[in-house]
Amino acid sequence: MAIKFTQVTQTCLRRKRVKTKGQSLDSDSIRTEAPGFKKEKEMLDVPVLISGGGPVGLAASLLLSRHGVRSLLVERHPGTAITPKARGINARTMEVFRQCGIDAAIREAGLHEGRLGLIVWTETLAGQEIERRAPGRATAKNMAMTPVKNCLCAQDDLEPVIRRFAEAAGPGTLRFNTELSSFSQGPGAVTGVLTDRTTGAETPFTARYLIAAEGAQSAVRRALGVNMAGAEKIYDSVNILFHADLTRWVEHRPAALYYVEQEDLRGTFLTINGRDRWGFLIHGPKQYGWQPKDFTPEFCAGLIRKAAGLPDLAVTVLGVSPWEASAIVADRYRVGNVFLAGDAAHEMPPTGGFGLNTGVQDVHNLAWKISAVLGGKADDALLDSYNAERQPCGQIITENALANALSMGRTARQSGVLPRREFLNEQGLIFGACYRSIAVVPDGTPPVAGGDPVTEYVPSARPGGRAPHVRLTRGNEPISTIDLLGPHFVLLAGRDGERWRQAAQALGPSWPPLNAFTVGCDESLGDPDNNWHGVYGVDPDGAVLVRPDGYVAWRSRSGASNPSEILRAAFDCLLGRMPAIA
Repeated sequence: MAIKFTQVTQTCLRRKRVKTKGQSLDSDSIRTEAPGFKKEKEMLDVPVLISGGGPVGLAASLLLSRHGVRSLLVERHPGTAITPKARGINARTMEVFRQCGIDAAIREAGLHEGRLGLIVWTETLAGQEIERRAPGRATAKNMAMTPVKNCLCAQDDLEPVIRRFAEAAGPGTLRFNTELSSFSQGPGAVTGVLTDRTTGAETPFTARYLIAAEGAQSAVRRALGVNMAGAEKIYDSVNILFHADLTRWVEHRPAALYYVEQEDLRGTFLTINGRDRWGFLIHGPKQYGWQPKDFTPEFCAGLIRKAAGLPDLAVTVLGVSPWEASAIVADRYRVGNVFLAGDAAHEMPPTGGFGLNTGVQDVHNLAWKISAVLGGKADDALLDSYNAERQPCGQIITENALANALSMGRTARQSGVLPRREFLNEQGLIFGACYRSIAVVPDGTPPVAGGDPVTEYVPSARPGGRAPHVRLTRGNEPISTIDLLGPHFVLLAGRDGERWRQAAQALGPSWPPLNAFTVGCDESLGDPDNNWHGVYGVDPDGAVLVRPDGYVAWRSRSGASNPSEILRAAFDCLLGRMPAIA
């Protein structure tokens, strides 16, 4: 039986070198200057073009549609992912999906939460167990920081869900089997050509902005000449997708990962459906003298049986993907009117499961800013805050993903190596980002004191931080502060902050969409535990302004004699319509 390689593997194996305008470019690179072409259609004019239809590109389409922004997503493959690829969706990303109204559908498509809970180390799956751990992210304390739980949903199950909602949302549209074949930038626009990969038909386009969400091999990034800083090709791995019934050996210890530690084989069983569909990740095959060509179906099945400790296990190998891990981050996420997102901006080892999550949170940060600028509510300078906020996050997350990998001995032939204590305990990385940019108005308070910024998250409504989860009520309905957020700003005023709410409601159409509430008043939002004022750090007459991506933009601890003037000044500052407040 022939092995079905993923498209990424096929591309890497078949890449050729060609000469274009004196430059050596990969054959799948984008031409940065659109050549002459036969115009088969009128110029396509779209506010935002999204190149790449993986989870990040699909999320960008959905988020922009929720802001009312028309976009076009193009994806060179004929459909969504056909292999599991990424699987773990952390709680912060599930908050994003909850605000988009798709979290329940994703959970339905993914693995039932009762089938998870542990990380297990074994000599063989059927043999001696070395250790088991409950991830620190799943402790009661950490889970109390959010109304949602993380989710395991393989990428080939996740992408169809996001696609379905993105296609239904409008005004964004999606075109598969279509690629961005050339582009150039001019004053205020990106122009280029889209090519139908079936017919070869070319369509010229012009877009105000281009989001490159094409993955680690982003042709847009290469064409822009963006520098990727960090360490490339740190270690090699092979992913094997297979069918085998392992229920008997896993049902009593449901886990997302089953690590196998042997002197002559180190690998991980990756839970997909928890029954008969699995991934097997081989760590450092070159250290054992194995090359990609060695991974025939028979060889792969033999390794799986050896790792399982079951020489007679019935195994059907479905696909094999050799790959190399890198830890590199773009030195800039914005080049003119082009934005890099997801793996196009940061490529990281999978240890910790941060790649997909970081990418979705990239476009969550970017979508509302593009909407504000296109709608005339903000100056173009606001878009510079995307790089200022997300590039440092990409850097620190990538560094920690690499530290996880190194702590597990990924670069050496050794067995029995358990990871550092931070592994799967990165609560600070997941929730603790604190932005500093034009889109945040500081209130003069010092950073919240805490312990390890990787493992610990201290809820705070200090400007720049994620708006904390607090349990509230609306009528008889229990809700979270997280549920108040969406494609709009939210002003939360204290129980004596009615003047702030009135000032917010009095803003005219030249200001971004804004919902305003008082917290602790029966007619607005109830605070049954009397926690909101303390967690958000405001007096009964204070107020907090939260951005559409769920981060605090501005805070006033107490009331003011001129709330309308102060609120307008805060908006002018964070929207780039006046110099930032130091």
